[in-house]
Amino acid sequence: MTLKELRISKGLNQSECAEYLGMSTRNYQNYENDEKKQNTAKYHAIFRRLEEYATIIANAAMARMDFHTNVVTGIGIQAFAQSVANYKKRDCYKNLKKFISEDYSGKICVLYGLRRTGKTTLLFQMMGELPMEQTAYIKVQTTDNMSRLTKDLDVLFQHGYKYVFIDEITLMEDFINTAAVLPDIFSMMGMKIVVSGTDSLGFAMANRDELYDRSIMIHTSFIPFREYERLLNVRSVDSYIEYGGTLKKENMDLDDPDAIFDEVAFRDDESTRKYIDTAISRNIQHTLKNDHYGEYFNQLRELYDKGELTNVINRIVESMNHRFLLRVVQERFKSHDLGSAKELLLHDFPAEHATVLYDIDQRKVVERLKEMIEVKEKNELSIEITQEHVDKVKKYLFMLDLIVDCSERYESGRRGEHTVFAQPGMRYAITKALVYSLMQDEYFGSVSERSKAFIIAKIFDDVKGRMLEDMVLLETHKAASRNEEVFKFMFDQGGEFDMVIYDKSAHTCRIFEIKHSAEIVERQMRCLKDSEKCGTIESRFGKITGKYVLYRGEDTVVEDVQYLNVERFLCGLK
Repeated sequence: MTLKELRISKGLNQSECAEYLGMSTRNYQNYENDEKKQNTAKYHAIFRRLEEYATIIANAAMARMDFHTNVVTGIGIQAFAQSVANYKKRDCYKNLKKFISEDYSGKICVLYGLRRTGKTTLLFQMMGELPMEQTAYIKVQTTDNMSRLTKDLDVLFQHGYKYVFIDEITLMEDFINTAAVLPDIFSMMGMKIVVSGTDSLGFAMANRDELYDRSIMIHTSFIPFREYERLLNVRSVDSYIEYGGTLKKENMDLDDPDAIFDEVAFRDDESTRKYIDTAISRNIQHTLKNDHYGEYFNQLRELYDKGELTNVINRIVESMNHRFLLRVVQERFKSHDLGSAKELLLHDFPAEHATVLYDIDQRKVVERLKEMIEVKEKNELSIEITQEHVDKVKKYLFMLDLIVDCSERYESGRRGEHTVFAQPGMRYAITKALVYSLMQDEYFGSVSERSKAFIIAKIFDDVKGRMLEDMVLLETHKAASRNEEVFKFMFDQGGEFDMVIYDKSAHTCRIFEIKHSAEIVERQMRCLKDSEKCGTIESRFGKITGKYVLYRGEDTVVEDVQYLNVERFLCGLK
């Protein structure tokens, strides 16, 4: 930018600039018009002083503006942008940039998702690429309303502001029923408006009526392993299983003012309960309170008012590998992780630890677990949980991208849905609560420390193995092309392929086993080398072009089976 371009862009005249710089108007004109002077040190010094003058003028003009909401402009915008300058950008940043740079007249951009998924960071990063004098940021408070906001937007427009970022807009009680004013008026006037918030249900409600066909939606909740690895430089599926779903505090904490007191959302069962309540349950309740016309989700308000909403959601989290049916919520609570570990340990018989989990006081263990994760029995509930309640919770979790249905096929021809939880850290925290409960058992406390350590490691390894299967299935499903179908295949006589990728156009397929192990073991290939099972697959989905075991070890080939490192496989998905 030249001196002349800077002056014009700031709306300044030559005599004002000359007076501020302590120069005659003619002398200033010479510097502005003489191209030979533009590479001199004095010219650059004049340019910097003129930038300072433009900032002073802009701040003085802003001070004369009377705002009704918390509006930040000028050097405040610069400070926000600098605070995230060293952060890597989320994959969805390109969609935000496209909205800003292309013509979307009559539309606003909606950036939504769960807490700690980088929404505010995305806003600050985008603001850093825009002209500071044309950019404003508004942090909405619960006391704000659309009338106050529109007055401020009008003031900003009159002063030449083109880019406005409105954070936590769903906190306004009248947002759901008045949102159309943003695209219908201000976007049509030429303003680029980006709104964000954690209340996904609130945005869905507004998009149903007020924002229908007037918004570009960008969702931040789902953070696949490849993005987690790139953003945090942590290439470990175990780390992703334990903490995946949010971005750790030391890398991105701008979405949550309380992050300084709570470093990791899924550090333990208490922090997980807090996250579930603040990121999910409270958002449901807040939306239902402010949606004056819609009654579709009123059953969830009933659950929240009776203190049962977190209970139902926690049951769903603990039962993520099971059918999302009414019986999951109603039947007597069981820990599926505990049952699975008992069966695994029997394979070590006659070792001392093989039957330990059959001798513990399972009732007390489960009672402690229920207390920690706030799960109640059917007879303890103050309200009857109906199928409609469960369906509404499920629908909301789908809207949040918290759960995803991946295909499951059967040898009989039947198709099913395999529900996968997309927040692995939330799921894993429940398992940690189980282990803590297990360690309080009197009998378990009496066994040798070596046996205790072995059993606990076995439980964690079992859970991570099942979670890794779901994680690979989910991320491959999301990355699949239109010509590909990704599913789990179940055989009538027992056994399964953890994942099949079927190329519908070529009528070929690839079959996968997914193991948490870093070692190569013969039984890992058992189904892949079963000629009858492979024949069944080929009769349905064409020639098998590859047999794979995804595991945590190095790439290698054993006979006709390719062993692939699962972390590299996931990072290679696009």
